[in-house]
Amino acid sequence: MPEYDPDKASAREDLCRFLAACYYEPDDAFAEEHLFESMLAAAGRIDADLAACARRLGQAFAGQDLQTLLVDYTKLFLGPPEALAKPYGSCWLSGEAGLMQDSTMLVLALYHEAGFEIDEEFMEVPDHVAVELEFLYLLTFRQNEAHRAGLAEVSAAWEQLQGVFLREHLGKSIGPFAAAVKQHAETAFYRELAQLTERFVRMEMSLPAPH
Repeated sequence: MPEYDPDKASAREDLCRFLAACYYEPDDAFAEEHLFESMLAAAGRIDADLAACARRLGQAFAGQDLQTLLVDYTKLFLGPPEALAKPYGSCWLSGEAGLMQDSTMLVLALYHEAGFEIDEEFMEVPDHVAVELEFLYLLTFRQNEAHRAGLAEVSAAWEQLQGVFLREHLGKSIGPFAAAVKQHAETAFYRELAQLTERFVRMEMSLPAPH
């Protein structure tokens, strides 16, 4: 098993948060808060190929006007008449168009088990890709926190919960979701975002347990 790398562990937390932010409506804050510079720095601490993806994403954002990104975001994730790449895990796990499927209830149960609460002002359903990436951040943070404190059993428990979430939810839905984004996106930004998100989630799924 690999030695625990605290710098890489922290970078994984950061990248979860930065990716989640990109699935909200694009606005000037992306540039003002140096989102893509921070994302590139985090990705570079994890993997060179991941960093290359992050660099392309930042370049795609810089090369596109905000209004065009907003139009693409709306068509992909909101509609009307229907979103071209629905950002809800249940749509890709069940093969049905409706929201709040059984898989949504199951992921809600995982949120509850982890003590994860969704902001009351968030108007989307619980298995929105941004929420699931934020949940992955929480699981990664808790696991790393326990590891740093020398609480091996606690860290293992968080790792187990993260494994269930990835195997049964985000890891299963991310492939078809990313494929739909790449197929229908009119901007390079959202194609690169889908590519980076899928690559990162696949890497998370393949990580061996640290010691």
